[in-house]
Amino acid sequence: MTIYLESESEPKLITLEEFLDWVPDGHGKYELHQGVVKEMQPTGTHEQVASFLTLKLGIQIESLGMNYFIARQCIIKAIDSDKSGFNPDLTIIDKNALENEPMWKKRSTITQGESLPLVVEVVSTNWQDDYLMKLSEYEKLGIKEYWIIDYLGLGGRRYIGNPKQPTISVYQMIDGEYMVNLFRENDRIESAIFPELNLTPTQIFQGGEL
Repeated sequence: MTIYLESESEPKLITLEEFLDWVPDGHGKYELHQGVVKEMQPTGTHEQVASFLTLKLGIQIESLGMNYFIARQCIIKAIDSDKSGFNPDLTIIDKNALENEPMWKKRSTITQGESLPLVVEVVSTNWQDDYLMKLSEYEKLGIKEYWIIDYLGLGGRRYIGNPKQPTISVYQMIDGEYMVNLFRENDRIESAIFPELNLTPTQIFQGGEL
């Protein structure tokens, strides 16, 4: 089967199963958006920010004895479509929930929001994906907490305010819908999943600096 990326001239809509059969293991990062394969091209700073946060949250998981782990590669299946799957920058998975995940062992794919205490996306290119599409999809799935790390302040003003500035948006599931708190500069990030976390946006953003 021939697969065309979003940037190529002959787009061909495929299913998530076809995408999972095709996606090359360990060679690049890809997502499936409404049947179209999209290659994610993070910047170096993007990767440094994600790695720094992975380290800090990993320390929390270990020190608090949580039965969670951070997935290196993980696809989240959209709840009402067999043509969309997302590969977050940071995915925290509840080990206890994996026995109810039919696609995990063979596909490293999560289908239920209850399995995901926290998902993090780092914005470095197309902010609409994180603030529009993924926000809606993660809310429908019922993922408990969703962070958007916008270290360049790229998001729309209706999401991060005016004037735009580097912001971390923490969406928490309350009564079936997301409520958001915005954190900037030296604010202490408040997380229901990691209540003892002592971290500020400035520290996270600086984690991406050389």
